[in-house]
Amino acid sequence: MRTGAAVEVAGLVKRYGAKTAVDGLDLSVGEGTVTAILGPNGAGKTTTVETCEGYRRPDGGTVRVLGLDPVAQSGLLRPRVGVMLQSGGVYSGARAHEMLRHVAGLHAHPLDVNVLIERLGLGGCGRTVYRRLSGGQQQRLSLAMAVVGRPELVFLDEPTAGLDPQARRATWELVRELRSDGVTVVLTTHYMDEAEELADDVAIVDAGKVIAQGAPEKLCRGGAENTLRFTGRPGLDLTSLLKALPANTAAAELTPGGYRLTGTVDPQLLATVTSWCAQNGVLPDRISVERRTLEDVFLELTGKELRS
Repeated sequence: MRTGAAVEVAGLVKRYGAKTAVDGLDLSVGEGTVTAILGPNGAGKTTTVETCEGYRRPDGGTVRVLGLDPVAQSGLLRPRVGVMLQSGGVYSGARAHEMLRHVAGLHAHPLDVNVLIERLGLGGCGRTVYRRLSGGQQQRLSLAMAVVGRPELVFLDEPTAGLDPQARRATWELVRELRSDGVTVVLTTHYMDEAEELADDVAIVDAGKVIAQGAPEKLCRGGAENTLRFTGRPGLDLTSLLKALPANTAAAELTPGGYRLTGTVDPQLLATVTSWCAQNGVLPDRISVERRTLEDVFLELTGKELRS
């Protein structure tokens, strides 16, 4: 039964020997959306995606992709799902265009291969064997192979890793077009700006679990205050300033002459602060509004230490 979710994962467990890579993970991906899965190295995101693709058999929990079991019903899923792996999936001795046309020929109604080649900048490497392509060319070929069959759902594992800015933007536009056509996209990425730019929904994975999920703007807003900073002369009367501001506003002089206000930062608060400064003979040297980014959220939730 279809429930409006293209991917449903409940209590997923996956072990490699004594190591538990995924530990009771829950994830839901809405149909026709772009969902970005973020996580530090070793968090379990790639294992989760590979299990959804049917390449890994879960040790516990349930996984349903387009309403089907990706292992037991893989034959029914393959024509409907596109997959871009981190590496592999291409014959190392096959020529680029030859490989793409081969994959297109496996589908009933593939995209126009020539248009896709032009779109992803693969025109100049058609006769080059895969192992001699640059890393960026290999990435773009793998992306083309994942989408050429007009899938209902596509998994993209680090789709822009190693790409130059032009190829990265072209990939973003392709992802947007897939969503516009009703295709569900699940992508993993280490680029926070990519997730903010493309994703309707973001799932942050750590220690084998989803520790936060929601729209990027919701994650950036939830649990954190917006911040207004300004600089002026040291020792301003912050008690007087706070009397003019909403009750939920906090103020602090972090450094001599460096002030921070937190609370509901909106145009009215900004106008009140500048009006108070004018009334008290304060000329701010600098005033700025800062908002928490997805990278801020990611680091707050997963920590700032390096992962191996």
